Amino acid sequence: MNAVVVAVCLMLGLSLARVNVVIALTISALVAGLMGGMNLQQTVDAFNTGLGGGAQIALSYALLGAFAVALSHSGLTTLISSKVIGALGKEQNQTNIKRVRWLLLLAILAMAISSQNLLPIHIAFIPILIPPLLHVMSKLKLDRRLVACVLTFGLVTTYMILPVGFGGIFLNDILLANLNSNDLNAVREQIPSAMLIPALGMICGLLIAVFVSYRKPREYQANKVETEASLQQISGKNIAISLVAIAATLAVQLYTGSMIFGALIGFIIFSFSGALSHVADQDIFNQGVRMMANIGFIMISAAGFAAVVKATGDVTTLVASLSDMIGDNKALAAFLMLLVGLFITMGIGSSFSTIPIIATIYVPLAITFGFSVPATIALVGTAAALGDAGSPASDSTLGPTAGLNADGQHDHIRDSVIPTFIHYNIPLLVFGWIAAMVL
Repeated sequence: MNAVVVAVCLMLGLSLARVNVVIALTISALVAGLMGGMNLQQTVDAFNTGLGGGAQIALSYALLGAFAVALSHSGLTTLISSKVIGALGKEQNQTNIKRVRWLLLLAILAMAISSQNLLPIHIAFIPILIPPLLHVMSKLKLDRRLVACVLTFGLVTTYMILPVGFGGIFLNDILLANLNSNDLNAVREQIPSAMLIPALGMICGLLIAVFVSYRKPREYQANKVETEASLQQISGKNIAISLVAIAATLAVQLYTGSMIFGALIGFIIFSFSGALSHVADQDIFNQGVRMMANIGFIMISAAGFAAVVKATGDVTTLVASLSDMIGDNKALAAFLMLLVGLFITMGIGSSFSTIPIIATIYVPLAITFGFSVPATIALVGTAAALGDAGSPASDSTLGPTAGLNADGQHDHIRDSVIPTFIHYNIPLLVFGWIAAMVL
């Protein structure tokens, strides 16, 4: 058995069995190393070396958590929540509830899309925007699995087809560069159009989630955090400070390219402005770190897992073994290439990190089977994106969980990972295969 396949299956199995994702990743990394021919010390060394790759993201999320908690204490998030509740009207009839429900979903989708392309802040907005809206979602009986699907759609689909912001990095700096470095001779204009059919799979998945899977109301309990938020006094001065802090956070992040310094500036503005004089800075920081600690440790563990998987060399072996299985069947070749991409990305947790690994092997393989340039683009791009929307270690699922589980009522695996895997990875497999065959 291939070490990559066994490790990814073990990681997913342990996660589904409610084993903490950090523990699941660590155990799976150990199994991958030993099965890949490495001894225990080599496996541990590779894992430890990879841990540093997730440290920057973990610190970013910790500071973003502190900034989000500070923002919630400023009264701005309470104001947003009260405005949305006010839109329901005094008589909360079915018409008003449906209208606000749609407005809320569309606003969240627009923010998720903007976070990738218009204002490239990625998941930084989620712990700021979503927690104060949980009370509203509960009153609307809005299924949070649907909100997770909406968020993940915006986080993933836009970078697949729009060459701006993170989309520009994914499509041009990573996908195009790695394809051409392996002698494909693709041009920039071909990339978005080649990825359009796979993106249609994401759209189909979103429509199914909205109109079929999660259209029914779902009950959630009120909690202490929501009650405290509703009692906060809204100050015009604090609202102004909040807007300045948000603008400064975005500006510094865009200028430096670092979420760490962006969130730090925002937190400093709150600390020295007097907007949080009723709460100790240390308490706010601790609450923020506590809220985002889980996602940070998962990202660190995922980096160690990815390092071990790469060190085994079994990724190359897995892809190379496809040639013996496929024969001359072009349709089977396309499906298996996508399926292997799913396994690799599910383990690594990032489509951006997966492309350099698979492009080196997939491009020559696609050329051998006679796939066109657009078909090869679709194969490699989709194979990399597969799993990003449904991996327990992907920030496209961890980000939504960090916001939706602020009150402890949203399980990462069952309410984020499984819904996004079903509604996005399966359609991506189908539409990615169609793109490879028709382009």
